[in-house]
Amino acid sequence: MINNLLIYSIANQSIMDMFTLRKPACRTIGSILLILLINACATNIAGRKQLMLVSEDKAINASKQAYTSTITPLAKEGKVDSDPATVKRIRRITDKLIQQAIILRPDTQHWEWSVKVIDDPKTVNAWCMAGGKMAIYTGLLTQLSATDDEVAQVMGHEISHALANHSAERMSVALANNLALTTLYATGEVSTTTLGATAVAAKMALTLPNSRTSEAEADVIGIELAAKAGFNPEAAISLWQKMAQVNGNGGVEFLSTHPSPANREQGLRKLIPEMMPYYLKAK
Repeated sequence: MINNLLIYSIANQSIMDMFTLRKPACRTIGSILLILLINACATNIAGRKQLMLVSEDKAINASKQAYTSTITPLAKEGKVDSDPATVKRIRRITDKLIQQAIILRPDTQHWEWSVKVIDDPKTVNAWCMAGGKMAIYTGLLTQLSATDDEVAQVMGHEISHALANHSAERMSVALANNLALTTLYATGEVSTTTLGATAVAAKMALTLPNSRTSEAEADVIGIELAAKAGFNPEAAISLWQKMAQVNGNGGVEFLSTHPSPANREQGLRKLIPEMMPYYLKAK
């Protein structure tokens, strides 16, 4: 359980500090936190056990707040959905991916799926929060000269993070950094203050790097979603080749949260023969 170890490493020192204090209350809280970390597990659609300090429902509710706080100021500046043709293109692609996501996880038909195009030619990035709130930056389209197939690979990958509950997992990492918030969950307190704080964690989750485990899961799920939606799986290779080329000319924000191990292209290439029948059937 790689992600368990990650969260343990983040929270361990602070919890140990609480045990060294003489105050019984601090020692009790430390014990509660350790028990919470050990027992708060769930299994995602990839069949992997995840340590969950935040339930998916809480992650979705908090993500709505984080999404609004992210998009609203950009909308006021006229940087959201400013080009109707681009918006139409992105929605056409993501609508097909959403259909496949719902087939994979029927309960997500109740999600409030949406996508926004953010007019920022300098930023190569895209994301999908828990609950299906998505965004893609125009820099990804222009700097990569991204084809529809390549856009589908990006957004399929992002949707997969949400389907596999990676958003809640990353939020859990953020919450583990704040023992006060973790204590609220451990003691069962639920309040607007807690939800607001969790929304902050949801926003933080957008800037935290994914683990290699979650990246591998999103690669496999994403390329299958895209193939079944009628997008060429070979575009997954050309996409990452373009990412590497653009990153050589300057930092790519997408790669700060989606680390690209050297063997990623090789792993995706091995998946193509399995994915091609899905693609051909959809076409």
